[in-house]
Amino acid sequence: MTVAPARVEIAGDTLTVSGDIGPLNVLPVRAQGESLIAAAGGDLSVDLTAMGAAHSVVLSLLLCWQRQAASQGKTLVFSGASDRLASLASLSNLDDQFPGFREKTPG
Repeated sequence: MTVAPARVEIAGDTLTVSGDIGPLNVLPVRAQGESLIAAAGGDLSVDLTAMGAAHSVVLSLLLCWQRQAASQGKTLVFSGASDRLASLASLSNLDDQFPGFREKTPG
C-alpha cells in the first residue's frame, strides 16, 4: 500500500489538504496549515476532497486550525470531508464544530 504524502496548499481563499495524515506526520501538516492561515487575508474554505485515509488526529488538526483562525478573526468552512471523517466527527460529537461537514459532496 502506497501512502500519499500529506500537503497543504493555498490558492486564493481555498486551503487544500491532500494525502494521508496520521499520527506520524500530523505535526508538520499542522504547522504548514497554521502558517498558511496566518498569511491569509481573510476567511478560508478548507477543501478536504483530496485527503486520503481519515484518522482521528485529523479532527484535532482541524480544531487547532479553527482556534488559530478564530484568534485572527477568520472563519474556516470545510468541504469534501470523507464519509469516514464525517463519521468520526459525529461519533466524537464534533460534527457541529466543522461548518460544511454535513453537506455532502455530489458524486
